[in-house]
Amino acid sequence: MSFFPLISSLALALCYIATANGFSSFTPSAPVTELLQSYGDSIDVLKKKAQSISPSDAPEDNVFYLRYCLEFENEEDRLSILESNMQWRTTEGKTICDAARSAVEKATTEGWKNDPVREMAPYASIINKYITPSQSITTASRQGDLVYCIRAGKIDDVALMSDVSAEQMSEFLIYCREVLSQVANSRSAQTDRLVKIVTANDLYGVKLIGGDARFRKALGEASTKSSELYPALSGPTLLLNLPRLLGALVKLFTPLFPEKVRQKLKFENGPLKDISDLAVIGSSNLEAPERKDLLDHLDRLLYN
Repeated sequence: MSFFPLISSLALALCYIATANGFSSFTPSAPVTELLQSYGDSIDVLKKKAQSISPSDAPEDNVFYLRYCLEFENEEDRLSILESNMQWRTTEGKTICDAARSAVEKATTEGWKNDPVREMAPYASIINKYITPSQSITTASRQGDLVYCIRAGKIDDVALMSDVSAEQMSEFLIYCREVLSQVANSRSAQTDRLVKIVTANDLYGVKLIGGDARFRKALGEASTKSSELYPALSGPTLLLNLPRLLGALVKLFTPLFPEKVRQKLKFENGPLKDISDLAVIGSSNLEAPERKDLLDHLDRLLYN
């Protein structure tokens, strides 16, 4: 088999991973209280717009609207994107947003319990059989950002996609992003620091050839939609533990990527590689050496 299609797919995939989540700056921003004050008038305009579309579905927290101000300089653009997103949140996305809101409320009654979030996800009874905390988990960096870790190579995507459609899988993934968005906004208000999401994609064990095309389609659709729905939420994407051939191809093609793409992507070997079960790095295991090792790597890669 010729590797040219594989190489081309790799280049496109890496560009896509970087651009799908936007290019929001990851440099420390001003305190949230200062940002809310600076953009107070614009936030009021956005909130009134959302309430005019649906008073019951319009988010109440100001950080939700602040992210639109940080992502888009032009007020007309902010209003246009917000209107489009509110249309989604009040129609096809309403069940997703309502489920996420209820899940977060139940999960935060006493600290944080992840079970309600998993149980209330769309098609949870099916998808949770294939995607568990062993392969996908969210924790927090020492600085407070949410760190979404996923090990795609350990997900049986062929079996998974034999039980759900690409559309259903995409809904599940957008629900996960909605949960993270609500948590990030809440913590931003609590800590006075704008919380973002770091994606740590552990490619250890990933197949260079094969996999289910429907799964890739669901990932693509969810990423594209999420970039529209959640402005100024995503931080860097870490691609960890690339297979040797993939790593060589990355070095070949990365210099050809636009500067913004290169700034967005970070490559590293080591983090998560020796962890068989990602659940061990969860926030409930604060003293686990595996968690400390990951946080040390994040400090060096992202915050120093």
